[in-house]
Amino acid sequence: MSSLGADIREQFPILHQEVNGHPLVYLDSGASSQKPIAVIEAIKYYYEHDHANVHRGVHTLGSRATDAYEEARDKVAAFLNAKRREEIVFTRGTTTAINLVASSYARSVCGEGDEIVLTPMEHHSNLIPWQQVAKATGATLKYIPLQQDGTISLSDVEATVTDRTKIVAMTYVSNVLGVTNPIREVAAIAHRHGARMVVDGAQSTPHLKVDVQELDCDFYAFSGHKMCGPTGIGALYGKMELLEKMEPIEFGGEMIDRVDLFESTFKDPPERFEGGTPIIAGAVGLGAAIDFLNGIGMDRIRAHDAHLTQLAYEQLSEIEGLTIYGPRDRTGLVTFNMKDIHAHDVATVIDQEGIAIRAGHHCCQPLMKWLNVNATARASFYLYNTEDDVAKLVTALRNTERFFNSIG
Repeated sequence: MSSLGADIREQFPILHQEVNGHPLVYLDSGASSQKPIAVIEAIKYYYEHDHANVHRGVHTLGSRATDAYEEARDKVAAFLNAKRREEIVFTRGTTTAINLVASSYARSVCGEGDEIVLTPMEHHSNLIPWQQVAKATGATLKYIPLQQDGTISLSDVEATVTDRTKIVAMTYVSNVLGVTNPIREVAAIAHRHGARMVVDGAQSTPHLKVDVQELDCDFYAFSGHKMCGPTGIGALYGKMELLEKMEPIEFGGEMIDRVDLFESTFKDPPERFEGGTPIIAGAVGLGAAIDFLNGIGMDRIRAHDAHLTQLAYEQLSEIEGLTIYGPRDRTGLVTFNMKDIHAHDVATVIDQEGIAIRAGHHCCQPLMKWLNVNATARASFYLYNTEDDVAKLVTALRNTERFFNSIG
């Protein structure tokens, strides 16, 4: 049993409210987590005391803002255990980070007949960019098949990745199935064939202790807003030898070294990928979120989230007519459907009891097709949730079942 949620939730102001006459039960952290006071105050302090543009002015505020921004980069590098701070590029989030790799790196190495290997469980952000690379270069998309429970097998990875494979792109944790993929082992297979491993870390970074050197991935993308940070900020980790070979895809101020009328040169990574005024306050907030999570401990957070997820899985499994998708062993969420009730109706009804869950295709339409459904409902858990939240969810779903049966 974990008491983490009850201890922590007091630090999240948004949770202290009623929705539709009921205390809020927020079970949509997989879409975006809530923000603790420490993060809110860090952003507020920055704007009230330190705001100026970075890397430009020599005045005091400019120096303080630059220090705060670069300190946030140090925190991200340490959080992911990057070898060098220069391997961290600030972006708007996971989507922007993956698009940077696809547009700058993949288009330069892929050609006619080359392969990009994915899985059917990928979020659209880790699917559409690769479709565009394939269209632009003549590369072929290949998919590692899913097992019946939604997991992948390493034997299938071995059978799918070949010497023509240039990119293997995979989510660490599925935002629908809760599957935690064996990234380290997949990366080893990719590297044996000369391919590069790109990891979508949007769902894994909030819950797991991530070590990019241990995973030996080549690129790792994540978003701050899913891990107690603000929206509009995230980062791309890339091995330095790869970042150094990549061309920028946005051009303008700050990312340049020398500019003449007809020719320009660019700074070294990461600055060459951070053109224009960066997301300074967002980086400050992300740094504060990392401090907050580190203060609790990622191992403790993972244990707490795993406990709630397993508890929800077990109790939801007892509801007649409710189907759970994905394996029993899962990270952070439970995705389900109730017989003869559309997922949107389920979410709408339990919202009347103050319970917020996700409903829809979760930006995973190919996976919905594989599951043979149009939409699913998803309850996702984080460090501020409690066993009581799970109990309220279960009660609300049972009430929903009875309600629709009574009018059916």
